Amino acid sequence: MGKAAREQLSRTLNEHLNTTHETFQLLDQTPASSLDKVSWNEVIKIGEQVSKQATLVGMLWTGETPEVKALEENMATYFNTLQGFLLLAHGSSVGAGPTLLSSIHASVKQVVDCSFMLLKESVSAYGSRSKDQKLSIPQLVGTVWDACSALKKTPATNITAIGRAMTQVAVSMKDVLREMEELKPASSDPVDEALDETSIQPEGEPHESDDSCGGDLGNDLSPEEIKIAQVAINVVSGTVAVIKELIRSITGLLKQENSDNSSDFVNSLEGLLKLCQGIGQQIDELGACLYPPQEVPAMKAASEKMSSILDEMQVELENHKGSSEAFLKACTDLRNWLRQLESELVCSSATDLVPQMEKLLLSS
Repeated sequence: MGKAAREQLSRTLNEHLNTTHETFQLLDQTPASSLDKVSWNEVIKIGEQVSKQATLVGMLWTGETPEVKALEENMATYFNTLQGFLLLAHGSSVGAGPTLLSSIHASVKQVVDCSFMLLKESVSAYGSRSKDQKLSIPQLVGTVWDACSALKKTPATNITAIGRAMTQVAVSMKDVLREMEELKPASSDPVDEALDETSIQPEGEPHESDDSCGGDLGNDLSPEEIKIAQVAINVVSGTVAVIKELIRSITGLLKQENSDNSSDFVNSLEGLLKLCQGIGQQIDELGACLYPPQEVPAMKAASEKMSSILDEMQVELENHKGSSEAFLKACTDLRNWLRQLESELVCSSATDLVPQMEKLLLSS
């Protein structure tokens, strides 16, 4: 009888899973802009209902094995709540761009996946003599709670989602900056070795030593390469400053998004994010080129691309009338550092030509 009951529960569960999976696929479709947008707060509220349903699943297994009817009724209520959750989540994506859609999709998927695991384990535990299996149910209830609680941290607007994505770009740039600051000059005497204990820092910032970080990767830098590294560090610091001011500027457009949720407005914001990510890729390239032997042509190309992206970024933001004095100043500072970097790279190229010319003269 236990086997038959479990098979019955499995069939019921699979029917619910299939129906819910079909509803979940709605999130892969962009809802019509004519539909009324659902507030993300409504999604959070029904997420709390999902969390309560997960608690009820756990309560069924606190004592003796529950009856089949109780499990079936519990599943039906849980999946009905989950269906409503998915429909509201789909409604909240009206007017959402790719970045916000991705955030919504990830958060909703986490709730659905955790719910599926909990209910599958609940059915699997029926008739089982394994204590471990029954003990796993409270743990899975906890994962549903966490997933539903995380809905409160999910961005509710395009600007918030894009701002967070830009922040991630800035965080990656800071990682590159830390690696660049560990680059050290080659040394052959005690005085230079003492200098090795201090990492290169951006101008105007205090020097910090970190004995836990290995600086061996960059200990072959020549004096000329050190100059380039120093300016490159300031370029990265300047770029981080630009991204920070860009985030502040687009945050100021939040009222504009609420009044103008048009696709053109959202596409423009997405374009700013792509420019931000593009400049982040050039920072990665610049950081990789600083290790000896330094790749001067690649650094020149990265610098030129950064200048071009910076121009596009400024024009795009000015179209929204969102440029602030702080953002414009950060852009000006970065352009100055880029020009200085290009100047150092030109000098480095000229220095490299001297021994080549001497070889040619000697061979002729």
